[in-house]
Amino acid sequence: MDIISKTIYTLFSGRLGTIDSYSIKSTDIQRFQLMNLLRQARRTEYGEKHKFGEIRDYKTYSERVPTVYYEMLNPYIERMIRGEKNILWHSTVKWYAQSSGTTNGRSKYIPVTQEILKHCHYRGGLDAILLYLRNNPQSQFFSRKGLVLGGSHQPSPLNAKAHSGDLSAVLLQNTNPLVNLVRVPCKKIILMGEWESKMKEIVKNTVNKDVASLSGVPSWMLAFLKAVLAETGKKNIREVWNNLEVFFHGGVGFNPYLPQYETIIGDKEMRYMEIYNASEGFFGIQNDPADKSMLLMLDYGIFYEFIPVNSENQEVLPLEDVKTDENYEVVITTAGGLWRYRIGDTIRFTSLHPHKFIITGRTKQFINAFGEELMVDNAEKGIKKACAQTGALVHSYSAAPLFLSNGKGVHQWMIEFEKKPASLDDFASHLDNALQELNSDYEAKRYKNISLQRLEIIEARKELFADWFKKQGKLGGQHKIPSLCNDRKIMEELIELNRIV
Repeated sequence: MDIISKTIYTLFSGRLGTIDSYSIKSTDIQRFQLMNLLRQARRTEYGEKHKFGEIRDYKTYSERVPTVYYEMLNPYIERMIRGEKNILWHSTVKWYAQSSGTTNGRSKYIPVTQEILKHCHYRGGLDAILLYLRNNPQSQFFSRKGLVLGGSHQPSPLNAKAHSGDLSAVLLQNTNPLVNLVRVPCKKIILMGEWESKMKEIVKNTVNKDVASLSGVPSWMLAFLKAVLAETGKKNIREVWNNLEVFFHGGVGFNPYLPQYETIIGDKEMRYMEIYNASEGFFGIQNDPADKSMLLMLDYGIFYEFIPVNSENQEVLPLEDVKTDENYEVVITTAGGLWRYRIGDTIRFTSLHPHKFIITGRTKQFINAFGEELMVDNAEKGIKKACAQTGALVHSYSAAPLFLSNGKGVHQWMIEFEKKPASLDDFASHLDNALQELNSDYEAKRYKNISLQRLEIIEARKELFADWFKKQGKLGGQHKIPSLCNDRKIMEELIELNRIV
């Protein structure tokens, strides 16, 4: 480890002891988080409505405070944006992370308090680096540059007292200026609003820098790296940045992209580390290179609850009651003023000491039109296996159900290939077989084509998904297309756009 990295690691390595204590103190840590949050918000309007000051245990909290979706908190958030204080949180809230994903397609504005910035988002970033350095003691991390590919929305005023932007832009506006010493590109370029122009400027600003780390969403980072090769004429990224050592990624499943990264970077020595950071909070970090699951971060001003996906009565469980190998919807209470908030993500625990998990999808990203209960995790693993068996590479995909006139159904997959398989029919068969192996419900519905026929693949033209994002005004950065949809709205839009050459 170089002298700068070693000094910083030594200064902050005490945090690793706290993280290691998650294995034996998870319940105590989480209950402290809950009671501290209730104490801070007891005099807010929401706190007084639900008598936070009288709550002394989790059972009372779960009985008094309802679980909510964004739409249910939106009236409170709108008042906060207008400048009203002590509504959901006790401190003044000046920043809101703009995020898409509501049922009506409108943007969400997630409060970003100073507490959630400091004790969640920034702590999460530092913890990710500390865990990486512990696993890689030869790293030169802080003596070189870190390239961060953020969102495409500049911060903009909602009114005289409140501003919004992509989470990455909000974090940038509030971060310590010293971070600029190790990060590229410069702040002016990072905050450019138009994605295509921004991409060109980032390439020009970074190709001559000594970059050691990358951070961003895999799909958009891949597009950026291709632009770097086009600009430099190099065969692979290793020829551009020979000291590149790690990619911190999140936002979408990485499995389908890994073969492409190994090819474009130029070797298999590159390290990949997944993080789970959303507008609502920083939740997980991959702490073991040999284990793809992530460690649930327990002391970030967040209290976690979980709803079993297949639960008929929507029973809500605290962390101490979860089990491995079961899908759960995540419910969070945070120092950002979100109280029993149903974030929409689903996870599956792989370990309980400490609590480690993988992301399995979104509550609104699945296909269950015929009782098949297909999740994003199944889709990603199926795509990876089909690619390995056919030599194909997938750039982007989205799938949706189609009801046939014979009363049966089929899943349609719109797939944009980076490298097309020799036979689309063979690829479809391999993908269909993989999904049957991964999902017993899908297998049952596929048995003798009882209710579900073999999936269909529509080959997407080049840049189809980029064009779809552009049409939605969501080109670049942190935006992700739904991998699985239980209706055909997005699929029909893609099919129509696919006809335009």
